[in-house]
Amino acid sequence: MNKIHSNKTEPLSAVLVGVQLPGVTDAENDASIQELSRLVTTLGYRVLGQLSQKRSSQKSANILGEGKLKTLAEWTGGTGIVASRAKHIKSKAALKFTSETENAEPSESEEEENESEETTDVESTSNEAPTGKEMDVPKEKVEVVIFDCDLSPSQLRILESATGATVLDRTGVIIEIFSRHARTRAAKLQVEIARLAYVAPRLRETGGGEDRQGGGIGSKGAGETSIELDRRKIRDRIKELKHELDSVGQEHSVRRSRREQECCVALVGYTNAGKSSLMRAMTGSEVLVADKLFATLDTTVRPIHPETRPKILLSDTVGFIKKLPHDLVASFKSTLDEALNASLLLFVVDAADPSFRSELEVTRKVLSEVGAGEWPSLLLLNKRDKLSPEEATTLQKEFPEAFLLSSRDPQDLAVLREKILAFFEKDMSVEDLFIPYNTEKVIGEIRAHFRVLGESYGEGGAVYRIRGKKEDLDRLKARYHLGEQAGFPGASI
Repeated sequence: MNKIHSNKTEPLSAVLVGVQLPGVTDAENDASIQELSRLVTTLGYRVLGQLSQKRSSQKSANILGEGKLKTLAEWTGGTGIVASRAKHIKSKAALKFTSETENAEPSESEEEENESEETTDVESTSNEAPTGKEMDVPKEKVEVVIFDCDLSPSQLRILESATGATVLDRTGVIIEIFSRHARTRAAKLQVEIARLAYVAPRLRETGGGEDRQGGGIGSKGAGETSIELDRRKIRDRIKELKHELDSVGQEHSVRRSRREQECCVALVGYTNAGKSSLMRAMTGSEVLVADKLFATLDTTVRPIHPETRPKILLSDTVGFIKKLPHDLVASFKSTLDEALNASLLLFVVDAADPSFRSELEVTRKVLSEVGAGEWPSLLLLNKRDKLSPEEATTLQKEFPEAFLLSSRDPQDLAVLREKILAFFEKDMSVEDLFIPYNTEKVIGEIRAHFRVLGESYGEGGAVYRIRGKKEDLDRLKARYHLGEQAGFPGASI
């Protein structure tokens, strides 16, 4: 995929094209195109309009019917006619056979077959926009055509020939957004691997690309074509990037292993659901917050603020989206590893978005694919401030186990903090430990890693009532040779 560059100061204009398949409702089709519109806007294009057509499948060469293709060409200033890729020179025998075939009268079976084909064409070219009306052709010519589906290399070539404009598909748009938003080394490597895997089958011959490199005297045959050479270079480059990504993954594994003793929570959910805003509010960190799709690609891990005892780490992960290709999910699996290492998943949804239920299903499906489908979780219905009291009450009845909140409300954040603490503390133990006064460093470690419920002082030492993981308490007692003690003369808790 070639990135689109322009010397113009204003953004490129685009038209969105949807292909509605059987079983997809008008509402679902319209929601998908609206989401594509947000993706394209995030990419920096101006959306001038949209077209949609009902089709039986997406496998036809033109993907659109002839009528709709000509309508699309009116938007772009193209011909609407697919140009032949190459002129084929027929032999005399082939020309003679063609002439005889054209002069022969069609048989009854051929006439029936032609009639059935014409009927199919009429059905497949029904022009229906999401609103049920054909949108007017704008005065300004559209520069980019973006389809709300995946296109094969031949379909891209045919559509660009007919429209005379640059054609992108949904996957190409998402990969371009990823490449612009990646910040860390790991994310950049993952994006580059996904981009090259997407580009490889879409390479096209240019200029004298059909000529093979000369084999020379005594050679066994012609060499590689330029396109074959380019594809081999891409395969080699992907191999190098994967090797580099493995080394980065080992570094991340070391950092995660150091956090294995910590309590970890992961924010997961659809893109633009408000995860980063909640992350900033819960941790007090300067996490990027933007009203854009895929504003966050890199996993960020921060302790909850004010810090808890024991410390609880909160991680923000990449958002999910519908129609995300499996290859792209696989390339970003390491980004989702924080979800696999978390003890609790917080599913964040935009409660003010009518389509959040289907978005929640997408999130659960992707997490199931990476092996985190059965993790303990809590559903957070975010952006409560955008709901009316009646809407909030209805949602609470529909999702009784969910927590309705606004990341802008300090009281909601305090309640969420207590819910997270309660989740981890339910499996913790409470013990009274006698700490002699001559024992060094133990008090600092207790306050750093355990929750102190009470303390009292007497002759020779102090008694601390602390709560923590059973294994952490046993490790502490073994290291400092401490014993449990419910009390001693002169001490009370």
